[in-house]
Amino acid sequence: MGSAAPADAALRGAVIVGVIPDQSPRVLKEAARYAALLGVPLAVVHVDVTRFVTYEDPDGYVHSAPVDINVDVGEGELQAVQQAAETHLANAGVTWEVRQLVGDPALAMKTLAEKIDASLLVVGTRKRGFGESLREFFTGSVAARLSHRQHRPILVVPLGEPLKDDEDWPES
Repeated sequence: MGSAAPADAALRGAVIVGVIPDQSPRVLKEAARYAALLGVPLAVVHVDVTRFVTYEDPDGYVHSAPVDINVDVGEGELQAVQQAAETHLANAGVTWEVRQLVGDPALAMKTLAEKIDASLLVVGTRKRGFGESLREFFTGSVAARLSHRQHRPILVVPLGEPLKDDEDWPES
C-alpha cells in the first residue's frame, strides 16, 4: 500500500460510502451501520465529476483543475453532502469524515480504497427516470464499474421503490 498521508492513516480500514446531494439517507445510515459492526471509521465521499486530477503530491495532497469554468457547482454539492452527513450520522456511533474526490467516481473511490485499505465500499442505486438513465449510459454504473476494478466487497443500497418484475427499465 505504500506510505499514507496522515489524514489517510486515520481512515485505515474504513467503510467508504459514495454520497451525492439529495440522495436517500438510507445509504449513509447503512454505511454507518456496517462501519459500527466492523469497528472502523466511515469515509463519506463525494466525487466532483466537474474536476480532474492534475497531479498528487507525495504527502497525498491532490491538485485538480476544472473541466468547466463553473467551479462553484462542486463546492455547493460538497456542502450539501457535509450537511446530510451531519444530520444523518449525528447519533450513528461511528467516527466519520467527509472527503471530496475528483474525476471518475468509480476510479476515485477505488484509489481512496487502496490508500486506506478500506473494508467495504457502499453506494446507492440510481434514481429512476430518463435523465438518470442517460447519465448512466455515458458514465456507467458506479457499482458495476467498482466491482470490475477492485477486490473489496461492495454494498449496493437500493433507493426508492423497487421495480415490479414485469416493469421495464428505465421508466420515463
